[in-house]
Amino acid sequence: MAPTHDLDAYRRFAENLPAALSGRNVRTVSLKQARKEAIKYATRTRHGAYSWRSAVSSRMGQKSTFLGSPDVQQVFPNEYQTALVGSAPEMLHKVLQLVQTLPMVHIQRRMCENADFNPRCNLYVSMGDPKNIRLPMGWGSTLFDPGRHRPGPDLTMIHIPDEHPLRMQILALPEHNINICLGSDYTGEDKKGFLRQAMHRAADQGMLGLHAGTKIVMARDAKSGQIKKYGVFLFGLTATGKSTWSCHQLGLDHDDGEETQAVQDDICFLRPDGGAFGSENNFYVKTDVEENLQEAMYNALMDPSALLENVMIRHDGTVDFLDERLGENGRGVMNRQKLAVRRDGKLHSICADSVNLPALGEGVDGVAFAFITRRNTIMPFAQELTAEQAVLAYLWGESTHSFATRPELAGQSVRVVGTDPFIIGPQGRKVNQFHDIVMALNDKFPGQVKFFQYNTGGMGEVINVDHKGHKDLVRKTKRVPIDLMAALQRGDLRGTNRYEPGVFGTGEIVATAEGPLDKWRAKSFYTTGEMEGYVKEIVAG
Repeated sequence: MAPTHDLDAYRRFAENLPAALSGRNVRTVSLKQARKEAIKYATRTRHGAYSWRSAVSSRMGQKSTFLGSPDVQQVFPNEYQTALVGSAPEMLHKVLQLVQTLPMVHIQRRMCENADFNPRCNLYVSMGDPKNIRLPMGWGSTLFDPGRHRPGPDLTMIHIPDEHPLRMQILALPEHNINICLGSDYTGEDKKGFLRQAMHRAADQGMLGLHAGTKIVMARDAKSGQIKKYGVFLFGLTATGKSTWSCHQLGLDHDDGEETQAVQDDICFLRPDGGAFGSENNFYVKTDVEENLQEAMYNALMDPSALLENVMIRHDGTVDFLDERLGENGRGVMNRQKLAVRRDGKLHSICADSVNLPALGEGVDGVAFAFITRRNTIMPFAQELTAEQAVLAYLWGESTHSFATRPELAGQSVRVVGTDPFIIGPQGRKVNQFHDIVMALNDKFPGQVKFFQYNTGGMGEVINVDHKGHKDLVRKTKRVPIDLMAALQRGDLRGTNRYEPGVFGTGEIVATAEGPLDKWRAKSFYTTGEMEGYVKEIVAG
């Protein structure tokens, strides 16, 4: 029998926490102070950036639980999460004692840059190990200075890496705007703890928090011959390509007035008018980038302002982003203003002026919702969706695990509603809200709202599974080339791609302006029978 949530214990904890955090053991620091202390424990790279290592190098989603009323509880908790609910009252009492005993550092930062929704984020981190100062420094560098007269709400996070790894847990009390991380020293827990809570609170103002990057694209429309400005949403699980494609130039013709501008790379708040508030000032990205394929991100990560984490730094200070022998989830906080590409011998910024996406009809000519999946068998690299199919794509959230989400399951199939593992409470509410916003926009702006799904994985993989469940890789997948994925995306916004009805009931890409894509169609890799088997497998999932 599942343990009962002790709402009184959660309420008492929330009431007692402010006093517990007001002791002399709590020191408030500015971002500048935190940086000055953190670099004492850093490795300096040859290009002047600083780098740190953490004992835990990925987020512990399977050890995170939501404490509160049925309105916020996890719908399908695993065994570990269920156990955390049972032990929560005792652990919360322990946390109150710890924050009054341990040396703590407090830093306040602000999420968002608008007049209506600006969560004030207060992070408290144990300094039992002084090197933990990198946590408020790294996380704080992703957000804005606190400022004054901001509407809030107020969010609090307690981070105690000192807890024993065997008791590692992340406890969220959404109804009290509190998150707690115990036993992990991963910066991503602070980042996602606040963003998760902000997405939950955005609903109070009629917004929908999305696990999606945003960008602005100016593309020349093939029919009208005019430059059109699009707001683009890029949905995807962690490490499927949100940051890459939020910052990619797509091979557009800059001399002809075409361009892309990076707005956000991870979390935004969709408004009913089709615009979106951005959440972060700088990006916390996966660092497996190549200069010739992800130029803007590479330049930002190679800038002295970058803050690197779990990246291979050689003995001479050289950075090797692609050497993942010590961990497959290297990260970096990169300065959004440093996203730049080289044109005519000079670096040109691709950073948008604002972290917010304009409303449809009030700054952009159209909106595109693009869902990134990562499959390796028969999934087309691009599919054109109807509005109804887009809602289903949001609902199913098809992809595969990565080392950033579940290292032990990397490569295995996964389906996450909204590609958003940070939904608090019943997931159907967010699906219905997305449905209502999308359908209203589609009705109000016919022809100006586009929907696509992109497969950033590959095609052609064959894996045999024996009766004992052992897997044998017969044929590796052929990964989609990044230049082809760029061509698919720019063609969709220019209106030059050609689609035909596909096996999934969607429009399947068959040609770009550069020519047909016969060699990248499933029938080039599999027999009809094999294709039918994979379709059944995907549908059954």
